[in-house]
Amino acid sequence: MKKPEFHILVCNSYRVAGDAQGYCNKNGAGDLIQYISEECADRGLDVAVSSTACLNVCSQGPIMVIHPNNYWYGAISEEKIDEILDALEEGKAVEEYLIAD
Repeated sequence: MKKPEFHILVCNSYRVAGDAQGYCNKNGAGDLIQYISEECADRGLDVAVSSTACLNVCSQGPIMVIHPNNYWYGAISEEKIDEILDALEEGKAVEEYLIAD
């Protein structure tokens, strides 16, 4: 298997029991996962997009993490995702949306 250049994780608030019930899920993370996947494909980015269990930063959700860069973004929206992917294509981060150093 060829590893993708980037792996984008999107918190979807899954709990141990498997039910998505937290902040990120209730604030549209599921729809954002599809949006990110489609935008990456349209841009020709080599990306795997995955939904995750709770990332434990609910107060700043929905959360998106980009690896291998280790960029943690909070309060993501479609508009922010566009900016984040623009920056990713340029090898940069959108500093104002980062929630972790």
